[in-house]
Amino acid sequence: MQYFQKDMECMSRQKMNALQLERLKETVAYTYENVPMYRKRFDEIGLKPSHIQTLSDLQKIPFTVKNDLRDHYPFGLFAVPMKKIVRVHASSGTTGKPTVVGYTKKDLDVWSDLIARQVVQAGGSDEDVAQIAFGYGLFTGAFGLHYGLEKLGATIIPTSSGNSEKQVMLMKDFGTTLLVATPSYALHLSEVIEEMGYKKEDLKLRLAMLGSEGHTEEMRAVLEEKLGVLATENYGLSEVMGPGVAGECIYKQGQHIAEDCFIYEIIDPETGEVLPDGETGEVVITTINKEGIPVLRYRTKDISYLIDEPCRCGRTNRRMAKIQGRTDDMLIIRGVNVFPSQIESVLVGMDHIAPYYQLIVTKKGYTDQLEVQVELANAGLLESFSQLEAVEKTIRHKLQVVLGLAAKVKLMAPKSIPRTAGKAKRVIDLR
Repeated sequence: MQYFQKDMECMSRQKMNALQLERLKETVAYTYENVPMYRKRFDEIGLKPSHIQTLSDLQKIPFTVKNDLRDHYPFGLFAVPMKKIVRVHASSGTTGKPTVVGYTKKDLDVWSDLIARQVVQAGGSDEDVAQIAFGYGLFTGAFGLHYGLEKLGATIIPTSSGNSEKQVMLMKDFGTTLLVATPSYALHLSEVIEEMGYKKEDLKLRLAMLGSEGHTEEMRAVLEEKLGVLATENYGLSEVMGPGVAGECIYKQGQHIAEDCFIYEIIDPETGEVLPDGETGEVVITTINKEGIPVLRYRTKDISYLIDEPCRCGRTNRRMAKIQGRTDDMLIIRGVNVFPSQIESVLVGMDHIAPYYQLIVTKKGYTDQLEVQVELANAGLLESFSQLEAVEKTIRHKLQVVLGLAAKVKLMAPKSIPRTAGKAKRVIDLR
């Protein structure tokens, strides 16, 4: 088994707990001294850094949320002067001011190490030719993977996103073996490969490291088949670092958490109560090895649970199960909680159906309406009303079973649902 930093990846639970506590104490004291927002919050409830004596004492600290970063835009949560910040990244800011994060030289070194770990555990090595089809810019994904792959010694093709035919040309001509992309863009590239007359055997692709958006196991199976790759998922968010926070190994049994740098909690999203390993709730992350912008108890809004049992790969860190959805992308339709991932699990892999869909939510009077637009794989099906009716009926029935509510199904012509080089827009809420 290959490791990048075996001492950290295979540390005993006792030693990891001790390391986490040491780093937590240091981080809390450092944050209290250097970030006015945290000092104010601590003082308001009479909490002092010295009160943090055990890992469970973390629960005494108030939560941090995305709006805290927006309210202190741009640099109000930085713990060091700007002369020590060597890189700034930011979220897209689609729902308001972007959330801005800063990195010191040490932060970038740590970040690169964590990405290199993830690449190795996903089956990558310094012999890989890695094509990064994430958009370069303020988004953390592309540069995060870039510097980690570079530290590992892989060859990097920084194509960025878009210009898909050129992506495929370079993939073939340069002998790309590892693709970094969002799941939806990787799927789109598989279509372009076919349209350009290539087969997966014409390429040297063997690995895909997918991130930035979630996907179901059904979607992964389609991607692996179409591209001829082993596809692993990695997790991160700019507020706590970017990619590299957790990622799958080749066995794909949950994402290994970089526990020497992050403490995970799972909470009840309604009450804030911390839940035991194995119970599903909202992921909360505390950074314990960051200088530029340390973050305490950040509520991610992602829904998952923790796995604390040995992995076949030999790594001992806790794992995070596949993200089941987000508290803010959960749709409430006529009182029923609906996650887009539930619908994807029904649609992907069905006969006659392409793995592209959109959810249109409207309101008729006081009643919520859900329309699931599903793309057909073959235009020839449009000529057979009876076949169309049968496919639509099958989808409606399966959705009723999984969701517990009736949804309207609209079958769409092939290639009619918009493709994107970034995150796919699955939900259009018109209420």
